[in-house]
Amino acid sequence: MAALRPPRRALLRLCRAFSSGGCQLAPERGGERRDAAPSRVSRFCPPRKSCHDWIGPPDKYSNLRPVHFYIPENESPLEQKLRELRQETQEWNQQFWANQNLTFLKEKEKFIDSRLKAKGLELRAESGPRK
Repeated sequence: MAALRPPRRALLRLCRAFSSGGCQLAPERGGERRDAAPSRVSRFCPPRKSCHDWIGPPDKYSNLRPVHFYIPENESPLEQKLRELRQETQEWNQQFWANQNLTFLKEKEKFIDSRLKAKGLELRAESGPRK
């Protein structure tokens, strides 16, 4: 399957090639309000002339795929409201799942530590020796 994916360099060249005006995509705002989980700036770059929504690679913390929303030139107020609500929902989902996953990983570590201590064992480092 990896052979079907174009190389990253080709994608970046394609993004630069389409960087002149035309159709607009709404900016990705998913990482702006992430307090608990560190934000990651995605290198995902859809062509500027695209007239469709684009879905990027999964976020490292929330495991959700960010969406770059297409903004038509003749977008009606009702369409704009729908797009903005979709963006807000996506941002909320990104934030919620990033925090949820971070909390889960922390609690999982605490649980493993407590179970090992209850059995009188210690954690081992990745290389194998005891800490």
